[in-house]
Amino acid sequence: MKIKYFILTLLSFTFFTFANATSVNSSVDCIILEDEDSIICKYTHNRVNYNKIITVQWIEPNNQITRTREMIIPAYHGSIYDYRYKNNRTKGIWTFKVIDDDKEYKTNFTID
Repeated sequence: MKIKYFILTLLSFTFFTFANATSVNSSVDCIILEDEDSIICKYTHNRVNYNKIITVQWIEPNNQITRTREMIIPAYHGSIYDYRYKNNRTKGIWTFKVIDDDKEYKTNFTID
């Protein structure tokens, strides 16, 4: 029994170490949850050993920025979320943009 526990622990540790060592391309993605009347957007980046400050922007179909927020990604975290309610939002193609240092990451979603 102790050998099974040891092997299982060793395999788990190896997988965890490998998963954390892999590089992740920075990206943004949004999903609309109709049943919760909300839009959830996620920014993923490579984990770093310090708190990282990013800027998030929500841009309406008419290119007006309706929300700008500075957010802190805690050290060793790989992602951060932001959300808004969908009700009464302008219909059309929206843009969710993240500014991380001097790089910008964008995704689009449609509100019908």
